[in-house]
Amino acid sequence: MSSDGYYWCLRHKRVESGDNMCAARHRLGPFDTAAEAERALERVRERNEAWDEEDARWEGGPR
Repeated sequence: MSSDGYYWCLRHKRVESGDNMCAARHRLGPFDTAAEAERALERVRERNEAWDEEDARWEGGPR
């Protein structure tokens, strides 16, 4: 089964694409480029921090 795009494999800690990829439960993506896929965990961290800050503002207290 072929999938378009690039994915970050959480299991092998590498970019995967084409027909030889791990199961979807082990991947983040799809991304348009391999470089974007390589930054997947950084993007997750950035988004989690932003959401934590928003939650703190919503709850009226510091993070």
